[in-house]
Amino acid sequence: MRYLHTMVRVTDVDASLDFYCNKMGMIETRRIENEGGRFTLIFLAGSEDVESGKSVSAPLLELTYNWDPEEYSGGRNFGHLAYEVDNIYEFCAHLQNNGVTINRPPRDGRMAFVRSPDGISFELLQKGESLEKAEPWASMPNTGEW
Repeated sequence: MRYLHTMVRVTDVDASLDFYCNKMGMIETRRIENEGGRFTLIFLAGSEDVESGKSVSAPLLELTYNWDPEEYSGGRNFGHLAYEVDNIYEFCAHLQNNGVTINRPPRDGRMAFVRSPDGISFELLQKGESLEKAEPWASMPNTGEW
């Protein structure tokens, strides 16, 4: 058995791609428009997981956009996704500078949480060992839910 992808439903393709690609740094590897089923599937990969020609060596994130409006509640969109980053402080500062709320700051130099425009929770983990505690992160309180 091989892990292929994780699917989350999105309500605004442009806002979602801005978050996932422009802010999180993911890369769109393929897109499927299904007129009969009235949905679009957009497959994303982490930048380090993409090889030449958009070949992917790791699981993908599948964004599902249903053309007919729906409201998602009761767990229909997910718990959280986890991604490893080279420097959690720099990555969180980049997100914050681009308007993303850091819901659970990386006070420990190891872990943070943010949310997508659709409320999907992202766990960000420091690659390797935790970084030394540093301000402003060490004393920053939680904001909202994560």
